Amino acid sequence: MKIISYNVNGIRSAINKGLLNWLKISNPDILCLQEIKLSETELVSPFFEELDYHCFWYPAQKRGYSGVALLSKTKPKHIQYGNGNPLVDNEGRMLRADFEDFSILSMYFPSGSSGDERQTVKMHFLEDFLVYVNNLRQELSNLVICGDVNICHREIDIHNPKSNANSSGFLPEEREWVGKFLDTGFVDTFRHFNQEPHHYTWWSYRAGAKQKNLGWRIDYHFVTENLKEKLISAAIHPDQLMSDHCPIELVLQ
Repeated sequence: MKIISYNVNGIRSAINKGLLNWLKISNPDILCLQEIKLSETELVSPFFEELDYHCFWYPAQKRGYSGVALLSKTKPKHIQYGNGNPLVDNEGRMLRADFEDFSILSMYFPSGSSGDERQTVKMHFLEDFLVYVNNLRQELSNLVICGDVNICHREIDIHNPKSNANSSGFLPEEREWVGKFLDTGFVDTFRHFNQEPHHYTWWSYRAGAKQKNLGWRIDYHFVTENLKEKLISAAIHPDQLMSDHCPIELVLQ
């Protein structure tokens, strides 16, 4: 099974830049999207339905902002929109699909880069999510968590760790949270296969960052430890230029 996660930074923009053609080639079984930035999702659903996807959209209440989606070739048993937390639900940050043998979440974690207020929101989100997901595991033990976490975990996940030591997305308390999350029984699937530096998933539009590969690895596929033996491969696709992020891929047995 191939799962692709992609922060598209606007679903219509990504479609205009070739997303549908790329999907025909990559042909994932499940596609998790973040930052769809679209409330009128009926305008784009037919494009994906033509590719045999069941489409589930969870836009933010604020127009043109945030929002996640989950598209699957197999119809899920159940879809859960949000988790009852107003921050998560109003901003369209979590969408879960339950299948016969596992559940998958398309996630868009808040960014704190706009100032102290949003950084506080981000830290509350992290604390709440850790409680939520570990409670969820009591009910659904096989979890795949896909999406934009807006945090680089280790120094090899960011192009200049020293100059970014005080930047949101690489703060000590954020990095500590990722470590704590993994310690509760999750696997960073890309690092399971690849321990090399210079692999990133997001690049600023400024100063030719993409061309110079001055990026951050902030998009992840996490799985519960009990799925580790099912991992076949994990990859990042930096050659795709449909967003300021790039797609990430996970293959499970």
